[in-house]
Amino acid sequence: MQGRLVLVMCNLKARNLVGFKSHGMVLCAVATNADGSESVAFVEPPAGAVVGERVTYDGVTGGEPWTPAQVEKKKVLVSAGEGLVSDAEGVAKWNDHVMLTSAGPCTSPSIRSGILR
Repeated sequence: MQGRLVLVMCNLKARNLVGFKSHGMVLCAVATNADGSESVAFVEPPAGAVVGERVTYDGVTGGEPWTPAQVEKKKVLVSAGEGLVSDAEGVAKWNDHVMLTSAGPCTSPSIRSGILR
């Protein structure tokens, strides 16, 4: 992952990960292969995306980010995760809303029509 841009779901309840506390999760696209195995690839922000910027969704307005306690209590990852997919062109979406940065849509070039997690 060094030297590349990735999308991180932030403000999560801290979890131990290889000896340190993690408050985020890297977003990946997943596809099930014919043999039942899974292929996994990073969801990528477009070239020119600004490190640390907040990802938005077309047609959706949002307020301030929730705290880790709110995210945990309201089970945001469970409910929001059900709508996270990559379409037939590999564009990342949540409930049919394109996942956007200031430089354009986020994509999963190698996994199309997959789920995001």
